[in-house]
Amino acid sequence: MRTFLVWFLAVCAWPVAAAQNCEGAQNIRLVKAVQLDPSLAAELRTLPPLRALAVDAKPLAHYNQELGVYEGIGVDILCFVLPRLGVEFEIVAPNPAETLADKLNAIAQGTADLFLPVSYVPERAKLGIYSAEFARSHYAAVGRRDAQIVLRTVEDLAQYRVGYVPGASIERALRTRLPGDKLVPISDWQNGAIFRAVQQGEVDLVVYNQHVFNELRFMNRLLDLEIKYTLYEYPRMYSFYFSRSPAHEKLVSALDQYLAALDISASVVAHQDGERTFLERYEAQRQQKTLLLIISVVAGVLILTTSLLLWRHRRQLRRLKRRSKEFEHEKRVLKEEKQRFEDLSRTDPLTNVPNRRHFDDRAKIKYARHIISSSCLSLLIIDIDHFKRVNDTYGHATGDEYLRTIATILKSALRRQEDVVARYGGEEFICLLSNTGPEEALEIAERMRKAVETTRLPNIKATPPWVTVSIGVATLRKGDPGLHGLFERADEQLYLAKEKGRNQVRSIVMEV
Repeated sequence: MRTFLVWFLAVCAWPVAAAQNCEGAQNIRLVKAVQLDPSLAAELRTLPPLRALAVDAKPLAHYNQELGVYEGIGVDILCFVLPRLGVEFEIVAPNPAETLADKLNAIAQGTADLFLPVSYVPERAKLGIYSAEFARSHYAAVGRRDAQIVLRTVEDLAQYRVGYVPGASIERALRTRLPGDKLVPISDWQNGAIFRAVQQGEVDLVVYNQHVFNELRFMNRLLDLEIKYTLYEYPRMYSFYFSRSPAHEKLVSALDQYLAALDISASVVAHQDGERTFLERYEAQRQQKTLLLIISVVAGVLILTTSLLLWRHRRQLRRLKRRSKEFEHEKRVLKEEKQRFEDLSRTDPLTNVPNRRHFDDRAKIKYARHIISSSCLSLLIIDIDHFKRVNDTYGHATGDEYLRTIATILKSALRRQEDVVARYGGEEFICLLSNTGPEEALEIAERMRKAVETTRLPNIKATPPWVTVSIGVATLRKGDPGLHGLFERADEQLYLAKEKGRNQVRSIVMEV
């Protein structure tokens, strides 16, 4: 009886496991086949279910209080990969009393099997096993919007009181670069206390994950806070962290093979929804206020209708109904006009392809997704050879017609709807290709070049006597040189193509 009682109390004290949301596995796809050693695959299928811990770090991992499940990019990856390895797992529901250090200790002591997400720290690598990187971010210094704080380097932080999460990978760097009396550890960080410390003036700044803050800023309405400085010097490479055992070493080896073959861009887009959630919440509240206002007006009108002026009330209702229809019509017309002007402002009027402004806006978004997902990003700059001779020989009207024709040819060379060719100025076009490696980018560029050449648009004073294009290609395989750096490399390749005789493609692969 005593033995049964001890067993029963132990079961009751064990943390309740949370069912993870595995619907997001559909956002993950393989870009190449993974072939595991048969003996390794067979051994992995014998592993007991993994007990996983997670930290609330949206978009990588997030506990949905309403549904009682974990969601996020890291969860999508596990839901996609582990069933293919024949390994079951379950993420333990969050315990408010449990700190980041407690969870890491559970991995080190082997009372939990897996923790996500976690960034690399040498001391942790001695106590557990890191998988390969699956996402990347940076730390940011967050302060009040109205605070007159200007930061140009990490050393500038030394002027202010800086809060941070104890045990985070940035802690060592902060202790090295800042005076000890300026550092304020904030252990109670999961319930928003770290941001309240800034709002209430307990600290001047807090150092926090950039992408997580951007999500929480909209979800928790932290609109009085902003990023004052991004610590690009200390990138965060996120991995899965396993307790150390021979079985887990083999599991991590198999997991790494899959991580090298995954495209997670759709999962990144699906879970970066802080701003969208905020706007949806705002729109719902606005509609609710409008509804309450309408109800109040109608109630007032109903009170008035109890009088002898019932006929006047009916006439007023007819007038309101007519005015409402007019208002809805005006609203619809204004909305259509607004959309038309927005489309015009983003479209090149001559070639009817996106203009430079629209391209620059889309390029920033695609580059940000590349930084998080570490997928390949390729940039093509296309320049028409000897185009001035076309205008000088045939006139500008013919030159304009050539530009429209070439824009159509370049668009038809693309295969994916998300890929867009834009006119960047004069006779220059540009194209940014997401999730596109160097071989595929070179193939697309060569298809464009051949299509223009075979059209044989006359240019009698050029050699050959028809219109051709030169194309510079730069593929960013990994690293973060910035959009400007990617543009410079592609432009250098375009200049090389021109210098080597035109009507050709030159490319380069960047690994910063």
